[in-house]
Amino acid sequence: MNWTRWGPYLSERQWGTVREDYSPDGDSWNYFPHDHARSRAYRWGEDGIAGFCDRHQHICFAVALWNEKDPILKERLFGLTNPQGNHGEDVKEYYYYLDATPTSSYLKYLYKYPQAAFPYSQLVGENGKRSRQEAEYELVDTGVFAENRYFDVFVEYAKAAVEDIVIRITAWNRGPDPARLHLLPTLWFRNRWGWGENYDPPQLARIEGPAGTALIELAEYHYGKRWLLVEGAPELLFTENETNMERLFGQKSRTPYVKDAFDRYVVHGESAAVNPALKGTKAAAHFATEVAPGASWTILLRLMDSNPAASRGAVREFFGPAFGAVFDERIKEADEFYARRAGSCASEDARMVQRQAFAGLLWNRQSYHYDVSRWLRGDPTQPKPDERRRKGRNHQWIALHNSDVISMPDKWEYPWYAAWDLAFHCVTLALVDPHFAKGQLILFLREWYMHSSGQLPAYEFNFSDVNPPVHAWAAWRVYKIACRIEGKPDRNFLERVFHKLLINFTWWVNRKDPEGMNVFQGGFLGLDNIGVFDRSRPLGEGYYIEQSDATSWMAMYCLTMLAMALELARDNPAYEDVASKFFEHFVYISQAMNNIGGTGMGLWNEEDGFYYDMLHVSDGEYVPMKVRSVVGLVPLFAAETFEPEDIAPMKHFTRRMQWFLDHHADVAEHVDMSQRTERGARLLLTLTNRKKLERIYRYVADEDEFLSPCGVRALSKFHGAHPFMLTLDGTKNEVDYEPAESTTDLFGGNSNWRGPVWFPMNFLLMESMQRIHFYYGEDFKVEFPTRSGRRMNLWDAAGEIGRRLTSIFLRQSGRRPVYGNVAMFQEDPYWRDLILFYEYFHGDTGAGLGASHQTGWTALVAKLIEQCGG
Repeated sequence: MNWTRWGPYLSERQWGTVREDYSPDGDSWNYFPHDHARSRAYRWGEDGIAGFCDRHQHICFAVALWNEKDPILKERLFGLTNPQGNHGEDVKEYYYYLDATPTSSYLKYLYKYPQAAFPYSQLVGENGKRSRQEAEYELVDTGVFAENRYFDVFVEYAKAAVEDIVIRITAWNRGPDPARLHLLPTLWFRNRWGWGENYDPPQLARIEGPAGTALIELAEYHYGKRWLLVEGAPELLFTENETNMERLFGQKSRTPYVKDAFDRYVVHGESAAVNPALKGTKAAAHFATEVAPGASWTILLRLMDSNPAASRGAVREFFGPAFGAVFDERIKEADEFYARRAGSCASEDARMVQRQAFAGLLWNRQSYHYDVSRWLRGDPTQPKPDERRRKGRNHQWIALHNSDVISMPDKWEYPWYAAWDLAFHCVTLALVDPHFAKGQLILFLREWYMHSSGQLPAYEFNFSDVNPPVHAWAAWRVYKIACRIEGKPDRNFLERVFHKLLINFTWWVNRKDPEGMNVFQGGFLGLDNIGVFDRSRPLGEGYYIEQSDATSWMAMYCLTMLAMALELARDNPAYEDVASKFFEHFVYISQAMNNIGGTGMGLWNEEDGFYYDMLHVSDGEYVPMKVRSVVGLVPLFAAETFEPEDIAPMKHFTRRMQWFLDHHADVAEHVDMSQRTERGARLLLTLTNRKKLERIYRYVADEDEFLSPCGVRALSKFHGAHPFMLTLDGTKNEVDYEPAESTTDLFGGNSNWRGPVWFPMNFLLMESMQRIHFYYGEDFKVEFPTRSGRRMNLWDAAGEIGRRLTSIFLRQSGRRPVYGNVAMFQEDPYWRDLILFYEYFHGDTGAGLGASHQTGWTALVAKLIEQCGG
């Protein structure tokens, strides 16, 4: 039985994506805007509110709403495009993932729907007036939630069995007056038949059901027949999931019944818009009522693989006490499951935050479809794409063919995978679903994802962009977490990923070390606007950047592969040779960091005690770019400890390592064997030796530099008063401390690495501190915070950073830092315990910024709560 066949795999935004963009210039936002979404059939996926579908996204379910004030039926979430927002794209709705289990045996979602007309034009217009120096204009700022005049619409799914899914939709009127509400639970098929493929068209049709119900029969070639049973006597509406060509393009539609039929029928009173024959590829049960103030209204449905009409049962058989008992049982199971995951030190508030973090991570799984070769060629039933597309975006990725459930960063703002984000997702996912976490890491190494060159796909806007190589780190962490949870090591998983990672590692060495000197480039490496220049673009002839972070990531990659090779060598001595290769490569990279090509120039600045990028200028000179940013902290991540009992059995490896050490006396800076146990010398491999660590940690722990009340900043606060400036070819370039949203348009301007707190980098920093502590123990202490007179070991210092991070979400003196000065979010009982997991956080206050549902990597807070409490 496949308990994961059905789940919350529907996107929350398909419009405006690269997949749906067939424009000649790659303008995805304007090619398929929100205004088209209700009328135009999607090519590669579907979207909806509180959506639910099968893993292949053939059969889709979501909720549509109308308050008798809105100009359109609310079928999907609204937000600004990148050009419309003063800080890039941004969803302008309030919705929350409240609960989820790995198998989707129970799911709970909340959507807050205003009773006033939704302010579409106001949001677009006001944000369009604002500069990048101003805050975004949010939905709460429009006043539509004043006096609690909104509906709380809860959507819950529970599985009575693998193919018996019970659905409960409950709408609460939080306002002071009665208010009208239309609810349209909607069922439809993804349009897979309109693009020239030889598919038998699926069909939905009304059939006679048990007394007191309405019944829709589904017929689909892959799944056969299913039935959606609805309690009560709603009006059933049917149409086709086909484009309204008349509205959008002034041409005749394939059918008189098109995708926007329910909007035209319910909102605009067009009775001819829906199919009177009660059949089609899109259907809805239309309910409408007035909800009294403080009252609720509930709708019950059931999606089944057996025909309820055949049982001749009454409505009570399907929607009686047994229906509610399914929810009770699944909620009880979910409570018991998460009780084992919270950690023993977590407070009740911390457990609630952790539960919602896990829920967001699990709700952000999406059925993702993208065949690049077919996308570039176009479809025979559509206009021929412009020839420029064949040499445009992603044209080098014709072998990429994605059709899987994938963990997304944020199903509205980033409804497409990002390879390095996914690595962090998997570390948290391993706590609750190690099988899925391992499957995701393997998936991205398969032939239909990984390029033949060995590069991993970055994200759909440009698969060729280069992200930090953290896939190996994630695989190693997931392997160890899964071993703890499952009770045994999964060597098969480790071996599978290891072999494919060898190919990816080779790609890095061949493509990103242009001079062959073990100093790496990589472009922006996921850190968007952190650099003095746009690091993803060439600087001009003779100029290039020797990147501290690129080189450090590769050192970390070497150490992770070394650790994996030694683990595999326990069962197969052949891996000892590979372990030797990674040991030696790590040492060469470490040496190069301090002596590029024997020039005597390094990325370490002895005067400042920090690592900086070096700018290579045309006359051969190297110029340090003295920006104290997280780029200079990445070298700390490359540290690994090995115990004598782990290394001693590896005879070939230890013999080769000793030979290498004997013949390379200068490597002692990166190989520490000073600590011993009764079994022999312990081994610490680190890019940054102890003296350098002590100097860098002073910056990390300094509240006037990196350390904020809510974690470690991505850029030192020092640069607020002391911006870094560099003039190159007459152009002045400047980096200063910006703790909130970005004031530049680098990489779309929708993220900022020049001051805010980011969870993934904090997490890696904490882990590296814990590894150094594991080696030195109480012999290595730091002043934390700097100048406080308070000294602690590195494990405790890492824990303090973790507690600062978790404090962003925890209630302290009646407030959660994540919500800044928004009184409604801080004080209102219907809002204050609903948590949004933002993309990044204000460097001084911890207020949430960027994408609001990034329980991709920000779900790491769940791991921190397990580890550090809260």
